[in-house]
Amino acid sequence: MTIEVVKPGALSTLQDLGRNGFQHLGVPVGGVMDERSHRVANLLVDNSEREATLEITLLGPSLLFHTVALIAIAGADLSARIGEHLVPGHTPVLVRAGSRLDFGSRVAGVRAYLAVHGGFAVPLVMHSKSTYLRGGFGGFQGRALRRGDVLGLVSADAERVYPRLARTLRASPLSFAALGNRPQLPDAPIHASETAVRVIAGGQWRAFTAEAQRHFREAPFRLTPQSDRMGFRLEGPRLGLREPTEMISEAVAFGTVQVPPDGNPIVLMADRQTIGGYPKIASVASVDLPVLAQRMAAQDVRFSLTSLEEAQRLYLARERTMADFAAQLKGLQGS
Repeated sequence: MTIEVVKPGALSTLQDLGRNGFQHLGVPVGGVMDERSHRVANLLVDNSEREATLEITLLGPSLLFHTVALIAIAGADLSARIGEHLVPGHTPVLVRAGSRLDFGSRVAGVRAYLAVHGGFAVPLVMHSKSTYLRGGFGGFQGRALRRGDVLGLVSADAERVYPRLARTLRASPLSFAALGNRPQLPDAPIHASETAVRVIAGGQWRAFTAEAQRHFREAPFRLTPQSDRMGFRLEGPRLGLREPTEMISEAVAFGTVQVPPDGNPIVLMADRQTIGGYPKIASVASVDLPVLAQRMAAQDVRFSLTSLEEAQRLYLARERTMADFAAQLKGLQGS
């Protein structure tokens, strides 16, 4: 049970929810950039939310399926197709053996997530299948996919989850069958480029000038081409401190907004370092990290200050909608 990489795409790596519990050893958490889309893709194919998906960035791969497979694509719309037919996103899709999945031009978003029922057969490294590119470990041989790679799949009955899809595929001349009546997706404007990213004031918020605080709340910042999975570098009004500050390095998190001496903020992302010594003006609310992860270079980012209590409320609301989505999917399975 394998998938062959015909074309690798710009950056296609296996990622899960991260390598937790090793930061004290200097090992970054890593994992997916857009947790929401990753979880949705896994739920659609009846996987654990912790199972690895293929994170596809901007320019997608071409993949040849050597076995029948139940797949789902969530997140960015990168014009996925099999043959001449577009493959719908955010829904279960049963693919015939011998079919080739290609990604085309970007329509919206930057990162798409491909889940396969049963998961990818790669070893766990520190309890995770995530690829850490800088360290060269995890995922598929510690690197992004290359032409000619063959990805093993965990043995699973792809036709069992949605028998209706299997019946449809057998009766159809097409290379795939898609479920048409999936539940409503959990709300998240991942492709809304004008959506402000909600943040909580950081530990050194008061160390910044009133002008810097106002600029951070009101001015647009431009995402630079130097951005990557480790951090998003932003350009905009210089964020100055009230007075020079020397800090002892301390723990940082996904979404920490640091400001180095040049005054241009950096939002730490999935492959962030474990500690940092720059002043932290804010932290991105976890529910909006997927919104940020779907932005691309040269797009504007605006921030909106919120409270810790509101960020917690939003997080709990998201988890309730995700649980409801999973329950509705269970109701569709087996029929």
